[in-house]
Amino acid sequence: MEKVVVTGGAGFIGSNLVDALLAKGYEVHVVDNYAGGKREDRINPKATYHEVDVRSTDAIVPILQGADVVFHTAAIPRVPYSVEHPVETTDQNITGTVSVLTAAAKAKVRRVVYSSSGSSYGDQTVLPLVETMIANPVNPYGLQKYVGELFAKIWPGIYGVETVSLRYFNVYGPKLDPTGPYALAVGAFLLAKKEGRPLTIFGDGTITRDYTNVKDVVNANILAAFSDKVGKGEAINIGAGRNVTIQHLAELINGGKEGIVYGAARVESHDSKADNRKAKELLGWEPTVMLEDGVAELKKIMGVA
Repeated sequence: MEKVVVTGGAGFIGSNLVDALLAKGYEVHVVDNYAGGKREDRINPKATYHEVDVRSTDAIVPILQGADVVFHTAAIPRVPYSVEHPVETTDQNITGTVSVLTAAAKAKVRRVVYSSSGSSYGDQTVLPLVETMIANPVNPYGLQKYVGELFAKIWPGIYGVETVSLRYFNVYGPKLDPTGPYALAVGAFLLAKKEGRPLTIFGDGTITRDYTNVKDVVNANILAAFSDKVGKGEAINIGAGRNVTIQHLAELINGGKEGIVYGAARVESHDSKADNRKAKELLGWEPTVMLEDGVAELKKIMGVA
């Protein structure tokens, strides 16, 4: 079996990726320090887990040795958290990425697939967001992810490690964490609905987002690992190519306007929509899960009426 490594493999996106790689017959190793907690549904007994911080370069080199591909999903996510904790998140999200890239070079890994974010774009005057636009992040998280892309871009030329950066757009799906003050909107709304609480929208409900199912994100990672059209640090949008307002999302989950309340707006870009033509061209990737279908699946999983 070909060996691959998933950093952050006990997280939301990482654990879904681990399951898919195992199903395809890969030998999967996971590097995770469980900073986001340890959930049983995110641990696959068929994978090998290493409780190590990705910033510990020397400790992860032997784990990466013999691996063909490293999927770097480890990060401290969430825009609001990065605004409140810029030093901690910069250390983890930038230093951690440079550490993984460095370890990959020392271990002679062929390719690193880096999990970036559509937050790199920040506020733009034109939609959809296309990779040729100049990055304009408006919060620490978006900046951190973009800086990671810049490091990944120079790695092939200096160290001989192929890289590709995938810019995710508002990922949701099975295994997301609906709890806590920084929970993703989809999860937070579903949990509020399940518990009979009002659904809280931050702002006036007019901001738009491109919600992308984790199954499509996982597929993009696997395609990016083996496509012969990438490897030179390309940044590629992984988004559904459809944006809806946060108001629409809340009403979709809630079944109407009744029971929706509003809080203070957060520091984030107002609109987001991915141009995903480059992903189709270079990876042969297209989104397959409609938002309505993805939300319906999550309702069943979480037992939301």
